[in-house]
Amino acid sequence: MSDGHKTSGMTRLRNYFLTGFIVCAPLALTTYIVWSFVGWVDSWVKPYIPPSYNPDNYLSIKIPGFGLIVALVLITLIGFLTANFIGRAIVGFGERLLNGMPLVRGLYKALKQLFETVLSNKNEMFRTVGMVEYPRKGVWSLVFVANEKQTEINEKLDEEGDPLIAVFMPCTPNPTTGFLMYVPKSEIVVLDMSIEDGAKLIVSAGLVAPEVSKAAAKGIVVEGPIGNPPVGTLPQPALSKRTASSLPNT
Repeated sequence: MSDGHKTSGMTRLRNYFLTGFIVCAPLALTTYIVWSFVGWVDSWVKPYIPPSYNPDNYLSIKIPGFGLIVALVLITLIGFLTANFIGRAIVGFGERLLNGMPLVRGLYKALKQLFETVLSNKNEMFRTVGMVEYPRKGVWSLVFVANEKQTEINEKLDEEGDPLIAVFMPCTPNPTTGFLMYVPKSEIVVLDMSIEDGAKLIVSAGLVAPEVSKAAAKGIVVEGPIGNPPVGTLPQPALSKRTASSLPNT
């Protein structure tokens, strides 16, 4: 057998291995994450289940996921009870009790507002992916753009015709951590990719990039003058027009 055939055979074997790895690795990681999550919930819930209701005491093998099912049922039941008068009274009493604790009060309110925003009010979530020049000119960072809201920050710092918009710049590879920044609307380059594609791009450190599409991204797009450059030109950041007289009085 010639060297060419040997090289071709090794190349095919390598390609087969890489193809199998690409197929098996996501399945294995997904199974591991799901199995670990189920085991984590079971370890928290099962110790509180009465022995007479725990199937592990009757069967020779442990049933994975039973604690997760119990947790889902209890959460649903709590939600049902909270919807009536008695449940709201109990929740109100618990919140008043937490409000009397200085350190716990702030943490509870922040977490409650976060979960209400993510799970209840979909209009408050990030809907647009954009780019801003950060940390210096010529270097661009991916951000999630929030909806425009008139806040105290806008009242004190907005320039006429170019309001500040809250953007969240996530960190790689964990998009749940990052920096909150207020950027002029004219300096935000809005992208067509969805929030899911933006999150994949961040988690993969740029290795998994979405396909280029002409379709607009789902959600709320930042209207008004934005920083999207014309095709074939380099983007230029907006120049600040603020003078000493336009700064807020302290």
